[in-house]
Formats: sequence, C-alpha cells, structure tokens
Amino acid sequence: MTLPDGSHETLHELVAAEAVACHAPAISWGLVVDGQLATSGGVGALDDGSAPSADTVFRIASMTKSFTAAAVLALRDEGVWTLDDPVARHAPELAAMRGPAGSPPITLRHLLSMTAGLATDDAWADRHLDMTMDEIDDVYRDGGLFAHRTNDAFEYSNLGFGMLGRCVRRATGRTVQEHITERFHHPLGMSRTTWVEPHHAEWARPYRWQDDASIPDLPHPIGDGEISPMGGIWTTVRDLSAWVSWLDDANRIEHRTSATGLAHASRRELQRMQTYGGVRTLAGTSAPWGYGFGLVVRDDPSLGKVVDHSGGLPGYGTNMRWVCGTGVGAIALANTTYAPMSQVTMSMLYAYERLGGVRNASIDVSAALQACGERLVELLNHWSDDAAGRLFADNVDPDESLARRADEARRVLAEHDHLRLVAVHPRSWANGELEVAGSGPTFRIDIELSPLANPRVQSYEIKR
Repeated sequence: MTLPDGSHETLHELVAAEAVACHAPAISWGLVVDGQLATSGGVGALDDGSAPSADTVFRIASMTKSFTAAAVLALRDEGVWTLDDPVARHAPELAAMRGPAGSPPITLRHLLSMTAGLATDDAWADRHLDMTMDEIDDVYRDGGLFAHRTNDAFEYSNLGFGMLGRCVRRATGRTVQEHITERFHHPLGMSRTTWVEPHHAEWARPYRWQDDASIPDLPHPIGDGEISPMGGIWTTVRDLSAWVSWLDDANRIEHRTSATGLAHASRRELQRMQTYGGVRTLAGTSAPWGYGFGLVVRDDPSLGKVVDHSGGLPGYGTNMRWVCGTGVGAIALANTTYAPMSQVTMSMLYAYERLGGVRNASIDVSAALQACGERLVELLNHWSDDAAGRLFADNVDPDESLARRADEARRVLAEHDHLRLVAVHPRSWANGELEVAGSGPTFRIDIELSPLANPRVQSYEIKR
C-alpha cells in the first residue's frame, strides 16, 4: 500500500509531542490500513535504553474487554446461552449480585453494555486484577454496591466483566483467559499476547509521574486473576493491528477474513451502540458516544462512526481506534499511569484524514443502487413512459405523474445536452445520491430504492 506523503513523519511527531506532555517514558504507536500495520514507530526509551517498537509488549488494561465480549458472543452463537439470560442461571454464586429494589435480574447483556448498575470501580479494580476465586466470591456473596437500578443508566463496571468471566468458566469448564487465547489470539497470529508478565526482555515497565519525576509504579505488575477479563491482557501494537483489522473487516460488504472465531454479524454487534453515554470531547472535537459490547462507539462529525476502547492501569495508558468500515485505525500504547492515549489515537486519525488517507468512510455502493442509478440517468437522457414503468416502483406515478417527470427531464437536458453518471454516493445499500454531469454545472439526484427483492426506484429528487 502507498500512504500519503508525510504520513509517518506527521504521526511520529504528534505522538512524540504527547509523550512529553503526559510524561510517558515510552510510547509505541501504529497505523492500520486495509488489514495491515501500514506504519509504526516508538518514542522515548525502555529501561535498557532501546526505543519501543511495534513488537514491544505493554499491558492494555480495559482494551481487554473487547476480547471478553467477543468470547461471550461466541458462546451465544453456539447456543450455550442467550444474552438475556440472568447471570445466576450460569453461575449460581452470582445470585446475590442484585440491583436495588425495582431492578430486574442482572443479565449477560447488562454486564456487556454497562447497564447492570454496579458502581464505577476503576481505582479499586485496577489494583485487584489478581484476586483469587475465594476472594472475589466474598465480594459476590456481599452483593456489591450499586450506583443505579439495573438497566436504568450507563455505569462503567470492571467487576461486571469479572462476573462475565465467571459465567464463561461455569459454562465451559475453563477460564475465559484460556478460551480467548485459544479462540482468538492463536488463530489471529497474536503470538506476543499473553495474560501474564512477559518472560522476555522487550516489554515496557510500568511508571507513574510523581513529584515531577517518573518513578516505577510497583516492583512487579499485578498478576493474572479473577478480574483480569476486564483488563489483564499484555500485547503489542503489531498483535493489536490484527485484532483491529479483524473486527473492522466485519463492517465491509466483502469480508477479507473468515468467520472463524466469531461470525461477522456478531463482530458488528460488538461495535453497535447499546447504551448512550452523552457527548465527549476528544482532540478538540465534541461528539455523541455510547457503549457497545466491550467497545465504545463515537458519532464523529468529521470521520463518521469511530469505534475504540481505552485502557488504563497503574503504569499504563492505551487505546485502539478505527474508522468503521474503512480499514483505517490507530493504536497507541504508553507505560505511564492512565496516559491519555485516546486523545493521541483520535489526533492520529484526524491528521491522517487531513493528509487524504481516510478515503470514503461511507458504505460501499451496492449493485442494486449502482444499476438503478445508471438506469435513472439513462431515462433522463432518453425518456419513455415504458422505460419509466420498468424502472419505477408503482408509487412513483401517483406521487407525481410521469408527464410532469418527463417535462422535468426535458428541462434538465436543455441545460446539459447529455447527462452522465459520475459517481454514486451511498447512505446505505438502498439509498444515496447520484453525482451527475453534463455541459452545465454538476448536480446531484437523491435516490431511494423500494424494499422489494427486485428493487425499483421508489423516489428521486433532482437537486440543481
């Protein structure tokens, strides 16, 4: 692939500036384009003085949630459960985890979409990744603290993803960590991705900024345990590029990857907004956002639908982000506590867009829309009521007579001599705009297809 001129340099400078601003000893970054890690880099230095690279291991914290959510949906697809099953049906020890009076039983869907009502617990959970089964069972028996009634509002819960992990263990007889490694990490070639501290030297040690200096967060990072399904994965930019590409590939009409691991429809379900979160400002731009299943969905005014998830743990701050359906994504991993990498990846995508690298973030043109668009332009050039009858749905003539439409076509031709279809700009597979040119100024035609298996044009509007 060929990137726009200056892409690597622009992105590297952007990340380098953020490393200074957030006091990160090291940041590894990467740009994903069309299923590949197109360019990458590292700023700062690791403990041995070497520069971080796309193969340097960081802990990605809550970015782990997308893997756990994928595992839950895969078991749903296999008929093990439905998302609306109460969690106590699959893990009876969770029965005491019940919301305030008036709450329905907590379901798998509530936990995936952050609507169980459990109190936000980032600071507490980040230091308890290594809880044992006995220790967390004490929490479950006590019933937990709730910020809302179940199903009433968005409330981010790490403990909830620990509960999902317990359900997977009870349903399969093995940990969700084992399930994810076998089902996703190995098939996708994520060879440097683990649930435990790396045994090799090339990993970024955790730091935090305190009293104007970077200091080690702990002698050793917190180990794997019962809450790790919410944030325990260790991985690299290169490995994550495979995950980002695999997820976004499901948003395209023609998939490049197989349905191995998780069906394309279920991958898209992960990336569909389930719970509205409000408006959030990133990289200077405000946009509505919401939570999917283990992923955040942003309705960006410039890029369109953007999917991401951040990660924050003592010693680490991370983010992955992609423009839905375009094959373009950004990843940034830092080794300082809660480094704002979501700002970095958003800025990376905006910068790449300005360079012309994010091309046509809209839906691909369907064969039906293309064919009907071509036939409509040909009809305007050479009008006949018979051709119109074959192209139009049966509502078109009653809505506005064919005689009036023929008169409009003659007026358009008087200005343009002959029309040609320049491009189709879809809003969906069934509607969009036709860009049309002739001897006069280029203009557009709104077009909508009927909902029949053999679609016809149900409406069109010439905009001049």
